Amino acid sequence: MLIFKAFSALLSYPSVEMRQALPEIAEVVGSSALLEARERAGLLDLMDELGEGELLTIEERYVDLFDRGRALSLHVFEHLHGDGRDRGTAMVDLKALYAAAGFELSTSELPDYLPVVLEYLSQRNMAEARDMLADCAHILASIARSLIARQSRYAAVPQALLVIAGEKPVDAAGVKPVREQPEALDRDWVEQPAFAATPGGGSAM
Repeated sequence: MLIFKAFSALLSYPSVEMRQALPEIAEVVGSSALLEARERAGLLDLMDELGEGELLTIEERYVDLFDRGRALSLHVFEHLHGDGRDRGTAMVDLKALYAAAGFELSTSELPDYLPVVLEYLSQRNMAEARDMLADCAHILASIARSLIARQSRYAAVPQALLVIAGEKPVDAAGVKPVREQPEALDRDWVEQPAFAATPGGGSAM
C-alpha cells in the first residue's frame, strides 16, 4: 500500500530525494480512497510547505519539532515506556514481528520509529495495518494534538492515520495553540548531574 510509504517519506528527516519525490507522493495521496477530503487537503498543504524554500530551513523546522522533546517523539514506544526497560523489551518484540514477516531493518533507525513502522505497513495487508494503527491510536492522537498546538502542517499525517485506523481525528478547534520556549521543549531531556556541586559552587573535580 503506497499510501503508507508516502506517509513514511513525509515523516522522515527531509532530504533532496524526498523533495524530488513530492509530485509522486502527491499523486498517491490524491488518488487514495482511504482518505477523507479534509485529510487529503491537509497532506497536500504539508507537501507544498516541504517543497518551498531552502532545504536547510525545512531541516531546522523538522529538528525543532521532532527532536526537542517527548511530546513529539516519532519513536512510538517512547510515549508508552519513556526510557524504561520495558521499551527495550517492546522493541525486541517488534523487531521479531518484522523478522517473522520476512523483513530485516537495513537502517540504523530503531524499530519503533514511526516512519519505519509505516514502511513495514506499506508491505502488509490493510487489515493488519488498521489493527496496528488502532493499537497506537492514542499515541497518534497525542502527536497530532501536539503538532496542532504548534500550528504545524505535519499534523496532517497522524490525522490521516487516525482516519485510516477507523478513529476520529483530533478536533483542531479544541486545541489551544502554544508557543513553547526552547527550555520548555528541552525539559524532558534534561539529565540529572552526575556529581553534586561543591559548597563553593564549583565542580568537585
